[in-house]
Amino acid sequence: MAASYFQYELVFKKPAQTSRGVMQNHVAYYIVLKNGNRMGYGEAAPLKGLSIDDRPDFEQKLKECIAFINDGLPIDALPLKDFPSLRFAFEVAFLSLGFDNPFTVYNNSFIAGNPIHINGLVWMNTKTEMLEEAFTKVEQGFDCIKFKVGALDFDEECRMLESFRKRYSAFKVELRLDANGGFTTEEADQKLKELSRFDIHSIEQPIRAKQPYYMHELCLKTPIPIALDEELIGVDVALEGEKLLTFIRPQYIIIKPTLIGGLAVSDCWVKHAQKQNIGWWATSALESNIGLNAIAQWCANYDLKLPQGLGTGSLYTNNTPSPLIVSKGLLKYNTHLAWVFPSNA
Repeated sequence: MAASYFQYELVFKKPAQTSRGVMQNHVAYYIVLKNGNRMGYGEAAPLKGLSIDDRPDFEQKLKECIAFINDGLPIDALPLKDFPSLRFAFEVAFLSLGFDNPFTVYNNSFIAGNPIHINGLVWMNTKTEMLEEAFTKVEQGFDCIKFKVGALDFDEECRMLESFRKRYSAFKVELRLDANGGFTTEEADQKLKELSRFDIHSIEQPIRAKQPYYMHELCLKTPIPIALDEELIGVDVALEGEKLLTFIRPQYIIIKPTLIGGLAVSDCWVKHAQKQNIGWWATSALESNIGLNAIAQWCANYDLKLPQGLGTGSLYTNNTPSPLIVSKGLLKYNTHLAWVFPSNA
């Protein structure tokens, strides 16, 4: 087997406001494996300020792994414990070697044309612009909308949600919130009570991660179901995953393969969640269509009960042309469209 990689800079159509600042671009590293006549592709795209492998020696570690593979080391022997996005990328590239089509990771219903129900994500912005984007997404066919909260004045955010609910009831549109750990432990109780007026399906990570006692207490009495997100990053699922969920007892968990270490690790989180009757959904983490495609195919291995967070593929001016399309709140794999893998020139 031969391995190589190249860097690809993804450019946002408009600056993306996140809880960790504004992003103009996002660097992805595409991994290419070749075994005989077959090719395999994977994407490592760590998020600045969030991924634990957003570190200065990231590319050096990638080069080492490429060299190891070219020297004959098996994929599963790569030293990637602290590099979850690389684990995801090499895992996907290796899985796709099992098919004639290098963009097939799993041969399931998604690539046969069965769509996946997804939420519409409203990016951080002014109250007026966020409302306009939410209304537009509903008009486009989304029946599950996710707002980021915690960045604006709280009263202003409440007024925004109130305005949305005046137009669309919970019977028409499901609302999800993502606080990105933006509430303090002192104020979280009260803010959750106030937000519950707006018929909220769930809120992701209301307080910052690594405060298990406070999160446990919050999950016990919350009026809004809580979904753990950043809480899973950096956790060894085999050693600590079940213990973490047993102690905190969240209502949901969010699966982000790029951030938690790949698809097999994601399977372990799902297994632990199902054992404890904890709901889950998967979310992409600003990957290009290469990574998004792999996550979508992984999702389709399950009987999905909830909308997934897989609507980030249209954010870039130079995303990889692919069969992935979003229409009326559904992510679809259009078999009549072709993949065009980027050049490393």
